[in-house]
Amino acid sequence: MVPHLLTALTGPINELEQRIIESLPAIERWFRLEWMEHTPPFYTSVDVRNAGFKLAPVDTNLFPSGFNNLTPEMLPLAVQAAMAAIEKICPEAKNLLLIPGPQTRNTFYLANIARLIQIFHMAGLNVRLGTLDASIKKPTHMELPDGTVLTMEPLIRERGRVGLKDFDPCTVLLNNDLSTGVPAVLESLHEQFLLPPLHAGWKVRRKSAHFTAYEESAKRFSKLMGIDPWLINPMFSKADNLPLTDAEGLDSLQTQADALLTKVRRKYKEYGINEKAFIVIKPDAGTSGLGLMTVRDAKDLNGLRERALHKFGNKFSAPASEANQHVGEVILQEGVPTYERVNDAVAEPVVTMIDRYVVGGYYRVNAARAIDENLNSPGAAYVPLAFAESNQLPKPGAKPGASAPNRFYMYGVIGRLAMVAASYELEATDPNAEVYE
Repeated sequence: MVPHLLTALTGPINELEQRIIESLPAIERWFRLEWMEHTPPFYTSVDVRNAGFKLAPVDTNLFPSGFNNLTPEMLPLAVQAAMAAIEKICPEAKNLLLIPGPQTRNTFYLANIARLIQIFHMAGLNVRLGTLDASIKKPTHMELPDGTVLTMEPLIRERGRVGLKDFDPCTVLLNNDLSTGVPAVLESLHEQFLLPPLHAGWKVRRKSAHFTAYEESAKRFSKLMGIDPWLINPMFSKADNLPLTDAEGLDSLQTQADALLTKVRRKYKEYGINEKAFIVIKPDAGTSGLGLMTVRDAKDLNGLRERALHKFGNKFSAPASEANQHVGEVILQEGVPTYERVNDAVAEPVVTMIDRYVVGGYYRVNAARAIDENLNSPGAAYVPLAFAESNQLPKPGAKPGASAPNRFYMYGVIGRLAMVAASYELEATDPNAEVYE
């Protein structure tokens, strides 16, 4: 099924879809050569927005959740990708320690953890859960609505290794984005593989660095395809050290917002797009959709202090233990509307990958949100049925926009472009990388 696309502006995307399907051998070779030179993140999910006239990623998560939203048909592919990933990193691996995030009261998140355990168990590993929650002093059982029971255990650190009682893992898999900082128990694990690495967490990572890398990968890919990179790349700018709580900082932010909106409007005019351009301002570090603001006119920021300081400014002046983010460190990103609908609700596809393979995806759906708003917010639901057919097997010759495998293969290409960018990003921020003069 291809969800209903509520726009007449499907020309460029249908053309892009057709060009991608026709260029499949060249595209797969391009990715193959990239992975000869770069290491993909261990697992990744990418939020994609389809505006009909433009298709672009708007967020890339290196500690993805949502594996519970994948269809059962996708499970064998996920297991095969997990096998490939583990074989590259630690072929003799026997035990895997999985460290979840702090959302342990969220049954949907715990269902994601249960699915990850299932995937890596079927990939041939003994999997147990270790928690960073200091209040858990002994094995603690958590029951899911389907009857599955997860057991969280306190971590034990011995010299250069971390594990559990009677459990010494070769590999430690984080499903925690380290938004609150890097716990001491995970530092200097020189004798184990820690995936993803600590510098993939939000203490180091910045969205602006990722989209700078994505811009590079999109330009190179667009040259291969002979297309305008803007069709797959959201423009952005970065604002550092802005004192958002005073007039000077807000004036500077308003100037940058106006400049970016002008660039977007110019592109809209070039392509004859009769839509109202908008941008999204969000923290340069952090996830879960916190602190996002949609701006349709730079004048909208005039009332920022009065209207949203408690939501936006306080986010950047929060204690390090709460947010671990720098005051005034924001990214201004071209807003990409989504015209996809699932049951008349606004929707956006999320592409899920393990190692360098697309293993499936799902739709984030939010009936309470508009086409130009963040869908990762209260009221969001997830629909896996859209990826029921394999997105690895496109159908040449099918009418553009009418074939689910073709549409989702295209989404997978964009997701993998973002994954390539994430590999560039991690290489550039790796504190242990060898530097050659």
